[in-house]
Amino acid sequence: MAEKNPNPATGSSAEAEAGPPGSALPDHPMTRIPLPAHGFETLDGPVRALGAIPAAEVISRAAVTLISTAAESLGLAPGEEPDLDLDEARLLITALAGLLAASEESLGERREPLLDGLRTLQNAFREASAYPDAPGEGPGEQLLP
Repeated sequence: MAEKNPNPATGSSAEAEAGPPGSALPDHPMTRIPLPAHGFETLDGPVRALGAIPAAEVISRAAVTLISTAAESLGLAPGEEPDLDLDEARLLITALAGLLAASEESLGERREPLLDGLRTLQNAFREASAYPDAPGEGPGEQLLP
């Protein structure tokens, strides 16, 4: 059911759309604003696909990415010339520990292998450091027992 309403900005009349079916509410004004072509429609598929992945899987993938990147920063990447960046490694290891601490109850059987990876990185960091941190003061050590 459309009716003519004058548009105060232009002085012309415009068709007013009815609201949602079965509702007496008028349509929201934002629904009639044309959106510019921006390419986001191509993201709909991948974003919806990601939404179907369980949270524990997303957290695990993020943890594996942190482990891999920290290992590279510690010069542990296989087949490559070691390139140590202890500042980056410290940040990545601490982020991994924080992620694992925050998701402690969510990971289930995935948690233990990720913790093993964290401990390996912490030990490698300590060995690579010219002046190792005191026990309990290394990257992420204060976040997890």
